[in-house]
Amino acid sequence: MRAILTALLLIVLASPAAAVLPDEMLADPAQEARARAISKELRCVVCQNQSIDDSDAPLAKDLRIVVREQIQMGRSDAQVISYVSERYGDFVLLRPPVKPSTWLLWAGPFLLLFLGAAGLIIWRRPQKPAPEAPLSADEARALDVLTDTRP
Repeated sequence: MRAILTALLLIVLASPAAAVLPDEMLADPAQEARARAISKELRCVVCQNQSIDDSDAPLAKDLRIVVREQIQMGRSDAQVISYVSERYGDFVLLRPPVKPSTWLLWAGPFLLLFLGAAGLIIWRRPQKPAPEAPLSADEARALDVLTDTRP
């Protein structure tokens, strides 16, 4: 029985906490569903690796409220995302648009992969043996003495 309670406690503690608080939720389920979908597209600028829907940061909460206010004002999903993007820049988008200012962001992983592969190929490439220098007269005599097998 104790093992079961411990397992249940671990499961409850390991599950992610819901970041959206009840006081933030919209009364209309359709609008709330839109707000949740939009919130999953926006990055928490504090956490940087979470959407504002998943983040517990105060700024993420503020952004969730802004998204809901924009939806209540009758804005489309694209208009809401554009509004937040204009205020916080393309960094707030989990999938930023492909444009000259974000080319490095989009190409960066591929560039790093290419550079890593090129470095690995260069590192693993067989080395050319160094040319052998001829033996000096003293070295040749010492070699003859060492390899002399006469009885």
